[in-house]
Amino acid sequence: MDAFAQLTVVGRESNACVYVIAIFTMCESTEQRICIKFCLKIGKTPTETYQLLQQAYGAYAMGRTQVFDWFRRYKEGRTSVESDPRSGRPSTSRNEEMIAKVRKIFRNNRRLAVREIADDCGISVGSCDANLTDDLHMKRVCATFVPRLLTDDQREQRQTIARDLFERSCEEVQFLKNSVTGDESWVYGYDPETKQQSSQWKDPTSPRPKKGRQVRIKTKVTLRTFF
Repeated sequence: MDAFAQLTVVGRESNACVYVIAIFTMCESTEQRICIKFCLKIGKTPTETYQLLQQAYGAYAMGRTQVFDWFRRYKEGRTSVESDPRSGRPSTSRNEEMIAKVRKIFRNNRRLAVREIADDCGISVGSCDANLTDDLHMKRVCATFVPRLLTDDQREQRQTIARDLFERSCEEVQFLKNSVTGDESWVYGYDPETKQQSSQWKDPTSPRPKKGRQVRIKTKVTLRTFF
């Protein structure tokens, strides 16, 4: 049994050896293409080139059709001895249809983990993560912590009051010195979400999410403030 046959037998028992055989075969094919190119340079015909390869490589020589095909390529001006790049099988996990499916799922619930989205789509976690980060340009962020989430009416009322106070401060020089403000309110304790619980997916154009202290606990104190 020759060395190549022995390597083949060992390769059946080890994936690493199979990988070595594949590399060895690729190198041998490249070597024969170099020989074909050399034969063309010295004036050999395709038939003579094929016979020389049969004599040199025996059972592992390239087929007649392959020899004639590569001989024609070099004769037409090709210089590279490497194989042409192959497109391979079309991707089923990173095509337009799958990207649209991933987009629809996370828009319905932005707090889903990558593994949950991958399970719903039937693809690998790596492909799902690539769809989110590379194709959809999404990133996982935590909500910004604020004391309270205001309604639209509350925001508008605060803007009106702040504008009136600013105008008065501009008109009256002693406005700030003559002003005394105070407030008394019950202050409750809250149990906010953790960063992990509040994180969600965000695209580059959407604003960062916010969260407030929404869950009250029994503890409360009276807060009195004067300025």
